[in-house]
This record gives sequence, structure tokens and C-alpha cells, in this order.
Amino acid sequence: MTFWKKPESFGFRLPDLSLGEPEFFSGSKCRKLSGTKLMNDLLKQCRNLVEERYLGYPRPCLAVVLAGDHPPSEVYVAHKRKRFADCGFDTQLHRVPAKETSYDRLFSVIDQLNSDAAVHGILLQLPLPGGLDAAPLLDRINPAKDVDGFHILNAGFLSVGRYDGLLSCTPFGVFALLRAYGVEIEGKSVTVVGRSNIVGKPAALMAVNARATVSVVHKQTPDIRPFTRMSDILIVGAGSHHLIRSEHVRPGAVVVDVGIHTTPAGKLEGDVHPEVYQTASMVTPVPGGVGPMTIAMLCVNTAMACWSQVPGQH
Repeated sequence: MTFWKKPESFGFRLPDLSLGEPEFFSGSKCRKLSGTKLMNDLLKQCRNLVEERYLGYPRPCLAVVLAGDHPPSEVYVAHKRKRFADCGFDTQLHRVPAKETSYDRLFSVIDQLNSDAAVHGILLQLPLPGGLDAAPLLDRINPAKDVDGFHILNAGFLSVGRYDGLLSCTPFGVFALLRAYGVEIEGKSVTVVGRSNIVGKPAALMAVNARATVSVVHKQTPDIRPFTRMSDILIVGAGSHHLIRSEHVRPGAVVVDVGIHTTPAGKLEGDVHPEVYQTASMVTPVPGGVGPMTIAMLCVNTAMACWSQVPGQH
């Protein structure tokens, strides 16, 4: 079972972006893998499916739980809500002030949303204040409403190669982008840089499930170059600014940059140094690469969660 079979069953299709006019990084023959293009296509599909195929069903509704006072989270949540509105989806915002933030308070909010039939997806915005561990809170969310794909049950489905659950949005978006641009995974050598539960581990599992030969390297790997230089595909989510240079990349490789960093001048840059454009054949830009895909797959997950919860639909 492939990772796109479930979205396909709900009416989503992946366009063939390999046929379009290629965009290259300036001064190179390295093609951009545009997450913005694919996001726009998928968000349009979300809107059309709501208005046509699922006309008469409830509009997908995402509830966001925002704890504490974290300005970047405020920006992220506002951006997500705007994208959802563009799709014709509903959103709810549940604020928990920092002074009221506790496990019991957040459990209570999550339990209320779990039992609310009008809410189809629940997103706990991270990071949490006060050093709270997100794991028990994420596992409190009904797996059918876990549109971030972080619940232990959804992670378990992925670990055994089943795509019955909801996938973590960022790796889900990465593999959708690779397929849309015609990048073959089966039989390829893939190295994932980073071992987080949000990106690194699920990305590695998705590559294994696609029958790639997979390596995972991280901070404790003495030298990542022997692994990265033998790879056809690099997925880089280390959270280390410009970690990957040309010396790390096999000529002609495809490089996916999951990192995002703000420079002192306010510019957004990734984990991959621009010199890699002279070595790789395809790279995701920052911004405009993986970031938009994370938003797109959150919308897709929420739509699928909604339509799965409607009796007699699926």
C-alpha cells in the first residue's frame, strides 16, 4: 500500500510537475522542487472537493490549542487558519493562558474537543510553555483527529508499513513533492539527516516502506559524509544552518531541505548551503519548498479526518 492510496480514495490526485517549465536556481542547472506550486494545487483540490464531491457534508473543522504566550506560534497559527479559510474549512482557536497551562487543563481541553462531533481535527501547537512534555498530551488526542500525525497509534501504523492512519505532515509533504516531480524512491539510496519524531524518523520509515535503502545520521554520527555522498536522495532535517555543503552531496543527487532559519538580516535560509546547487540535480528552496507542503498536508489530513468521521461516507 503506497502512502498516496488513502488520499486518492478521497479524491485527491498528485499533479505531474515534472512536465512543467522547470525553474532553476540562479547560476546553476539545479531544478527547484516547488512546494508552493504543489501546495496551491492541493489547496485548490481541497476547496473543490468540499464544494463538489462532498457537498452536503460538514465542512472540515480544525481546532487549534494554543497554550502560553509564544509570538512565533501566534504567527504560525494565524497563517494556518488563513490557509484553511481559503479551502473553505472551519477553524477554532482554543487559548490557554500561560498561568493556567498544566497537564490537567490541557487534558480537559483535548477531551472536550475529542467528544465534539463538529471538530474533525485537533492540533496542539508546539512548543508548550513551562517545560511541559508534549507526548502525553499528543497521545490524549483521538487518533482519528490527530491531523499532525503524532499520536503513537498513527506512528505505529507507519512503522509496520500501513497507511491506515494519519501521517506526520512534513514527511508526508516531502514524499508527495518527490512523487509530483517524478523522483523515484524504490531501489534508491536515501539518507535522512536528523532523527526527530516529527521529521527524521517518519521520513526514514516512509523511505523504507517505499523499498529504498535507508541510512539515518544525526549529531552523534562522527562523520556524515560517507553516508550522504553515497545517496541518491538526501532528506535534511537537522535544524543546523547550512550544515550540508557540496562535499556532502553526490553529483546529481536530489536534496530535500527541511530546515528553516532566520538570519540577522531577516532572510530565511535552510540546512543546505547554496553551493549545493552546483552539485545536486534538484533541491527544495527555502522558503517555498517543504514549508508550504507541511501546510498543504495538514489541510489534506483534516479533510480526510472529516470525511472518515461522517457515517456511511467511506
